[in-house]
Order: sequence, then structure tokens, then C-alpha cells
Amino acid sequence: MTREIIAILRGIQPDEALPIADALINAGITKIEVPLNSPDPFDSIERMVKHAGDRAEIGAGTVLDVTSVKRLASIGADMVVSPDANPEVIAATKSHGMSSYPGVLTPTEAFSALRAGADGLKFFPAFKLGLDGFKAIRTVLPEGTKCYAVGGVGPADFADWQSAGIAGFGMGSNIYKPGSSADNITDLAAEIVMAYDAVFL
Repeated sequence: MTREIIAILRGIQPDEALPIADALINAGITKIEVPLNSPDPFDSIERMVKHAGDRAEIGAGTVLDVTSVKRLASIGADMVVSPDANPEVIAATKSHGMSSYPGVLTPTEAFSALRAGADGLKFFPAFKLGLDGFKAIRTVLPEGTKCYAVGGVGPADFADWQSAGIAGFGMGSNIYKPGSSADNITDLAAEIVMAYDAVFL
């Protein structure tokens, strides 16, 4: 089963990548994002792709330009996540066969991203949009649009967001902070998976 949980490993070092990827996958989280403002992010992503690319969807976050998309494609990444909805980045991502999750906050951004080919929408920062704001936008989006809440949303909030129509979540500091051990991530990931399963299964 693929849970719609994206682990955001902002600040991860390449030498941490493999044990942390294994901890996440073993706990049941198989979407892993390394933001490009992390140390040597392409190195971390490439290591994880080679090690666990058959077990997880691995890619980058904070992707802002087409050059980065091309480099990600060259190392076998599966997924591109952005804080904004740049149509050129979305189109390039899809042309290389990767999944595209652009960041949006308004109906205009959401529809622009979908028209450009986005696979799902990252509502960021979700805590600023709020449940009422998301519900209002969700009512006008096409049926089946995958929406993710990212930013200020934790396991205790899963049920409320699911009832509003969210499909999944991006977990940043709730699951990883620079220097976190694999054991620590195992415990946090297990809590997140348990909360997700309680709501979505």
C-alpha cells in the first residue's frame, strides 16, 4: 500500500540518507523528498534512488527551475515538489516522466498547476490557508484532484483535514530535523503512519 505521506528531509546530509530512507520505508512511508536547499541534495537523492528506488518514490523539494528538473531526471529521481506553481517546471517534470507536486495557495494557482499537468497540489502553507479556506477551494477543483496539506499540519490534525477532502500530507519537522537519528525517525514515522491509517483506512 502507498500512503499519501511525503517525508520532507530538509537539511539531511548525504551520509545520513540511506539509514533514514530505510527507517521511513520500513515504517511504511514510501514518498521521500530532499529539498534542494539541503547540503549536497543531489548526492543524497542519487544515493537513495540507487539504494531504495525500487521500494520508494524519491525526489526533490524546493525545485524552482528547469535546470534542476533535468539534473533530477539524470539521477533517476521520481518526484518533483515545489513551493510554487511554475508551469515550466511542471511541464519539464512531466516531460521527464516524473511526478509533479507544485505548491499552491489560491484557486488561480491550483488551476494553473493542473492545466500544466501537475499530478497533485501541495497546499502550502496549509496552516495559513486553514480548513475553511481549503474546503472552499476543494469544492471547485476537479473530482479526483490529489491535494496535500504541507506546513503546520501534524498527525493530530489528520482527521479534520481528511474530512475537508485532503488526500495526504507533507511531513517536515514532524518527522525529520537536521541531526535526527534513524531510530528517532523510526519512532516518529510509526506515529504518523498509525495516525494516517486510523483516518484513511
